[in-house]
Amino acid sequence: MQELAIYTKTATPSAGTAPPSKTNVPGYIRGFDVRTGKKLWTFHTIAQPGEKGNETWENDSWSYTGNTGAWAPLSADLELGYVYIPVEMPTGDFYGGTRPGNNLFSDSLVCLEARTGKMIWYYQLVHHDIWDWDITTAPLLIDITVDGRKIKAVAQNTKQAYTYVFDRVTGKPVWPIVERAVPQTDVPGEKTAATQPIPTKPPPFDRQGSSIDQLIDFTPALREEAIKIANDYKMGPLYTPPIVVGTNGKKALFLLPTHLGGANWPGGAADPETGMMYVASITSAEFLALTKVGPEISDMGYIGGSGRGPARGRPIAVGDDPAPVISGNGGRDNGPQGLPLVKPPWGRITAVDLNKGDIAWTVANGAPPDFVKNHPALKGIDLSNTGHPSRALLMVTKTLLFGSDGNNLWSGPPGQGGNMFRAYDKKTGKVIHEMELPAMTTGIPMTYMARGRQYIVVAIGAQGVPASLVALGLP
Repeated sequence: MQELAIYTKTATPSAGTAPPSKTNVPGYIRGFDVRTGKKLWTFHTIAQPGEKGNETWENDSWSYTGNTGAWAPLSADLELGYVYIPVEMPTGDFYGGTRPGNNLFSDSLVCLEARTGKMIWYYQLVHHDIWDWDITTAPLLIDITVDGRKIKAVAQNTKQAYTYVFDRVTGKPVWPIVERAVPQTDVPGEKTAATQPIPTKPPPFDRQGSSIDQLIDFTPALREEAIKIANDYKMGPLYTPPIVVGTNGKKALFLLPTHLGGANWPGGAADPETGMMYVASITSAEFLALTKVGPEISDMGYIGGSGRGPARGRPIAVGDDPAPVISGNGGRDNGPQGLPLVKPPWGRITAVDLNKGDIAWTVANGAPPDFVKNHPALKGIDLSNTGHPSRALLMVTKTLLFGSDGNNLWSGPPGQGGNMFRAYDKKTGKVIHEMELPAMTTGIPMTYMARGRQYIVVAIGAQGVPASLVALGLP
C-alpha cells in the first residue's frame, strides 16, 4: 500500500454549545503522500452538490455548515487498504434548525480506500444530531466468529452507550440495526429525524434515557428529594429532543447519558484472540435546554443552555454568559443534598463478547469520590459498588486487562481524577492487583517487550504534578 498520511481538517474553535454563527469551517478528510507531502485526495464529510448525501442537507445548508471533522482517532486495515473515519457532528451541538435533514456524513462511520479516498461504505449512527452524541472513540478492528462464520469486523462504541458492529469489508451490520421511531421536537424551526438506528446486539453498555427509575435511592428520604428535583425537568427515552427553557413549565431536558457520554475518547480495548471487547463508561446526568437569542449573540436563533445556568431561563442579553450546558458540576451536585441525581455505579467497565453479541460482565470502576464517601446522609451505607466518575483507560493483553483511572468527569480542580492502576481478570472483571500512581492517568497504557522483559508505560499528570511517564516492568 502506498505510504499515506490521512488528516482531518480541524474546524475553527467556535463553541459547539453556543455558536455565534451557523457558518463554520468544515472538517474534511485529506490524504497525503508521506514522502512528498503531496495532497492526493479530499473526502467531503459534508456532501457537496453532485455527491451522494448532498440531498440530506436541505435548504442548501451544506454551503455554510461546518465542523464534521474526525477528532477521534482513525483506524486502518493495512491488508484491505481501508481507513475507518469516525465523523463528528455538524455546527450547533443542540440546535439543528439551520441544517434541516439527516446531514450526511456527520455522526457516521465512513470506510475509505486509503490510496484514493474513494468511499467504500458508510453508516450514519445518529441522524440530524442535536445531542452532541457524535463519534468520539477509535473504531476497533477485530476478527470475530458469529454462528460459525468468520467476520473481519469493526466495532464502534458511542456516547449513547451503543456498540455498532459491522463487517469491515462490506459495511453490512453483523446484527440487525433497526430504524425506530423516536420522540419529536417542539422547538421552533427545528426538524428532528423521525427514526434513529438502534442496534439489536450487543445490548447497551450503560444506562439510557431519563426516568424516575434512574434516580438515586440510597435512602427513602434521598429518593423522595431526587424525585422532587427530577419532576422540574422533562424526562424521556434516549433521543428525547432538547427543549426551550421553561417549555410546559420544565426547566430543561434531563439527559442521560450526557453529551460527554457514556463512552468517550478512551474508547475500548479489543482482544484479537478471544473476540472480547472491553469498554469504559460513565453514568451521569445533565440538564440541557435551548435559549432563544438575537442576532447579536448568534444567527442560529437558539443556542444551548442549562436549566440551572446563568441565563436562568431568560433570553440572553449582550455580554451575558450563554449558560453552560453541564449543570450541577457535570452531575456531581444536581441531586439531593449535593449528591448525584442518578444512582450508581457512576463509572463502570463492561466486557462484551463480540462473537455472541452479549455482555459477559460489568464491574464498577474504582471507589466513590470523597464527597460521596464522607457525606453524612450516607453514613453506614455500603458504597462498594458505586464506582468513580472517571472512564478507565483500558489495555488488554494475552493474560490480563489493565485499567487506570482517568479524569473525574465531575468538576473540580484540574487533574482530580483517581490515581489507581489495576490489573483485572479479563474473564470475570475481578481486580487481581491495584497500585497507586503519583497522579491520574492521562493516556491509554502502552506495553512493549525489550530484551526479553515486558514493560507497561502509563502517562500521568495533574495540577501540581508535571506530565510524566511511569514505567512498570515485569520481573
